[in-house]
Amino acid sequence: MNRTEVTESILAAKRRKKLSWAALAAIVGHSKEWSTAALLGQMALTEAQAKVVGAALDLSEEAMTVLQEPPYKGSLPSAVPTDPLIYRLYELVSVYGTTLKALIHEEFGDGIMSAIDFSMDLTREPDPKGDRVRIVMSGKFLPYKTY
Repeated sequence: MNRTEVTESILAAKRRKKLSWAALAAIVGHSKEWSTAALLGQMALTEAQAKVVGAALDLSEEAMTVLQEPPYKGSLPSAVPTDPLIYRLYELVSVYGTTLKALIHEEFGDGIMSAIDFSMDLTREPDPKGDRVRIVMSGKFLPYKTY
């Protein structure tokens, strides 16, 4: 059983049991953002997390073992995403990436924002012109070493 097959099992069980990502996150014991990423194959669960979510979704022992293995991260199906929602995020980075880079470097110096020491919060923001998606990302700044 591979990561893709486990993800398909999780999605099928989620539909069958009518569970939300937030409900699964409560079972995993982590944020909905991290838990969703883990259950979609982008993070490794601990043994305890794999067992509780495995029991809730009726996953096999093998699937629970796969959930604990370090995944191949960043596995979009194509170099340029074709899904409209993911493409818009890609477009956002394409348009604002250099701006974010310039502002981060001005504020912090030469370095990067970590995607390892990282948190994210996604919420609905009511707006009379149509609800908005609010994404807050927080990554540790890691300066480049100078020699």
